Amino acid sequence: MTHPQPTSPHRPWRGILVATALPLRDDHSIDYDRYAEHCSWLVASGCDGVVPNGSLGEYQVLTPEERARVVRTAVSAVGGARVMPGVAAYGSAEARRWTEQAGEAGCASVMLLPPNAYRADERSVLAHYAEVARAGLPVVAYNNPVDTKVDLVPELLARLHGEGHIHGVKEFSGDVRRAYRIAELAPDLDLLIGADDVLLELAVAGAKGWVAGYPNAFPRASAELYRAAVAGDLTTALPLYRQLHPLLRWDSRVEFVQAIKLSMDVVGRHGGPVRPPRLPLPPEPAAVVRAATEKAVAAGLV
Repeated sequence: MTHPQPTSPHRPWRGILVATALPLRDDHSIDYDRYAEHCSWLVASGCDGVVPNGSLGEYQVLTPEERARVVRTAVSAVGGARVMPGVAAYGSAEARRWTEQAGEAGCASVMLLPPNAYRADERSVLAHYAEVARAGLPVVAYNNPVDTKVDLVPELLARLHGEGHIHGVKEFSGDVRRAYRIAELAPDLDLLIGADDVLLELAVAGAKGWVAGYPNAFPRASAELYRAAVAGDLTTALPLYRQLHPLLRWDSRVEFVQAIKLSMDVVGRHGGPVRPPRLPLPPEPAAVVRAATEKAVAAGLV
């Protein structure tokens, strides 16, 4: 199968890469055919690629065999240049093995959290990224201090980039001011929007990409929003952002997987269940997500 190349072949993490939700059956097994179709649909709807095995893909509760097959499925669906797997693991050696597996599958880059089994110090963070970088694939760091308790502050990112360990960063802290500090300290380090609900602010601040959650349900409108935002077309971007923001803010909440999967179900995609220990949304927040999704559908955003 021939796949079109991404817009930035030398920096394939640029543009909109969707952190894919993973379609599960009622028995919590993975529907790989449906996942392949979902990846293809996202790219056909205007997104530039996919990020399997991120937090939204519930990688923590997959077996090693499932995790590897998810990557291979995404590559077969959209081509390896468009796939940037998450390779997070408790151990640096294991994260390196996942990176090597991504390379063998044909992927062009990977996304890596810092050590997340404990509150790692700077020496450990540097050693972790150095070890994974030895696998030979470009690494995009993922800064999620809320969940990992390790904060990749701009000064540390600049050091990681200066030593050749990372090429970009998915910034999830929500602190828009960091964009400008990162640009000062490491001007060649690509900033990727990591939280959907600060998309416009980080796009205006110079972000080169978006590792996105809600395009799983609204890829076309999300792609239009992102491209207008990075082009500085606020006349187009701001109304879309205001319309989508009641949904985008769920990407930064604990229940983001359940919320995005519910929105997918509402728009006619297959979100499906989540794997334990996650549970479905309780009735009240589910009603909020459902109402916001239906409002976006009524506005023609699907």
